[in-house]
Amino acid sequence: MSHPSLATACSAMLRRDLTLAWRRRGDIAMPVLYALIVTMLFPFALGPEDTLLQRIAGGVVLVTVLLAMLLALDAMFASDIEDGSLEQLVLAPQPLALMLGMKILAHWVTIALPLIVISPLMAALLHLPASVMPVLLLALLLATPLLSLLGAVLVALTVGTRRSGMLLALMLLPLCVPAVIFAAGAVAAAQQGLPWLAPISWLAAALVLAVVLAPLACAAALRIALDS
Repeated sequence: MSHPSLATACSAMLRRDLTLAWRRRGDIAMPVLYALIVTMLFPFALGPEDTLLQRIAGGVVLVTVLLAMLLALDAMFASDIEDGSLEQLVLAPQPLALMLGMKILAHWVTIALPLIVISPLMAALLHLPASVMPVLLLALLLATPLLSLLGAVLVALTVGTRRSGMLLALMLLPLCVPAVIFAAGAVAAAQQGLPWLAPISWLAAALVLAVVLAPLACAAALRIALDS
């Protein structure tokens, strides 16, 4: 019996996860609504002063996106556990790390990408200058997949654990601190007219490292969790 090619298996996995996510559109809308509501609270709490809101805009948007992604993180493998497809994925002839990489990509597309799309609106609510918007978008494009990759490893470690959402948040938030610092530093440097490529470069280097190592660690953690 011939097995499907690796490219066919990857595209099928990506298409399957995107289709399942589209059927649960409410799960996609919830982080977006959460991020918008949290962002709108800051002008009410701090007042309409443009200078203060501009100073905190980059950090607020980045942290809000991070927290919104945490809302949907524990559901990354939830449907696969329920229907038993996760065990079949482990036993499949295709490399487990590559298949999990496709699942992480699908999760990023359905959860993080909508947040990036609305981030200019979130930044506009905080009066972030339009000239800084490209740097914010670039920082989000690098930081959000990094957070998804790190989160996937922790989700694999806690797979099958009841009420793992709080545990995931406690484990992931310390790991996200460097990414938030570099991303917010790039936005702050752009606001002040300073060079911002250095923190973006560090963020890109961390993302490349995570793309290589995180799926492997996720596969190992998943095997350990399912064997225990």
